[in-house]
Amino acid sequence: MSTSYTLILFLLFKLLLTTSATISTINLSKFSEAPAFQNNIKCTTGPASTIHIAMTLDTTYLRGSLAGVFSILRHSSCPENLIFHFILTHNHRLLHQTILTTFPYLNFHFYHFNPNLVRSKISFSIRRALDQPLNYARIYLANLLPDNIHRIIYFDSDLILVDDVAKLWKINLGNHVLGAPEYCQANFTTYFNELFWSNPMFTEAFKDRKPCYFNTGVMVIDLWRWRRGWFTEKLEKWMKIQKKYRIYELGSLPPFLLVFAGKVKGIEHRWNQHGLGGDNLQGLCRDLHPGPVSLLHWSGKGKPWLRLDSKRPCPLDSLWKPYDLRHDGSLFLDS
Repeated sequence: MSTSYTLILFLLFKLLLTTSATISTINLSKFSEAPAFQNNIKCTTGPASTIHIAMTLDTTYLRGSLAGVFSILRHSSCPENLIFHFILTHNHRLLHQTILTTFPYLNFHFYHFNPNLVRSKISFSIRRALDQPLNYARIYLANLLPDNIHRIIYFDSDLILVDDVAKLWKINLGNHVLGAPEYCQANFTTYFNELFWSNPMFTEAFKDRKPCYFNTGVMVIDLWRWRRGWFTEKLEKWMKIQKKYRIYELGSLPPFLLVFAGKVKGIEHRWNQHGLGGDNLQGLCRDLHPGPVSLLHWSGKGKPWLRLDSKRPCPLDSLWKPYDLRHDGSLFLDS
């Protein structure tokens, strides 16, 4: 390789680094700093009062994640008791700086999730977003978080709370590993294909239990029981079977249904008013489920920040907008 060619490559690389740093700085300035939230006088402190919340974090859904964190803090009676555990695959420096500048008083930790853990186990689903390795990180929370954390609330990045998260945290799981709102009126058979239902080797998984659909975007998890029961390995087993036989179409959800459906501690539906993103194909607008609301979840294809930016929002997107910390302008995307 000639000296001149080497010099050109070096200059191009330096220009790329400079440009990336500039873009990062510009985009960091697009988020407003959230106010400081303080405990009320009735709050106690210490390990027994701490609430642990896990969320994934990436640049594609960053705007939704920040809105979610803001909503949790805003409605918490004891916000200083919250510890956030962010799971991410890359862009650590940029995302860390974004959290610091947006929430200067937030108690949080970062954990690196190695996408190679699941890349070979992922089979294509009906939506590209469902195939991203980070979408499977919830399976590995018990491995990623320290052993002294025995309980966690997992939240997706496309939701907001309008109630005190402490109410969800205090739910008694009993002997259950996982708690979530269940939807037994949903047609459970649609989550698996004909090959699955025609093979007793697969349907044996639901023997002696009455499985109901639940959404994995909101889960209260007993990490101590999870670790003791080797549930990460049980979920991985079904991912390997899916890779070989193709028994479902919906990303990381079906393994959870196969392992936990019928064994979930049911939680009030108010804690996951899901499906507000519309169906997975067209993203059509949807209304709230009947009953009270503590959490709104834009699961599905349509995301409120994208619909608001395109000037084609759904009616319920107006409920997400007050928690948007983003200034005008377009956000960078994951590579």
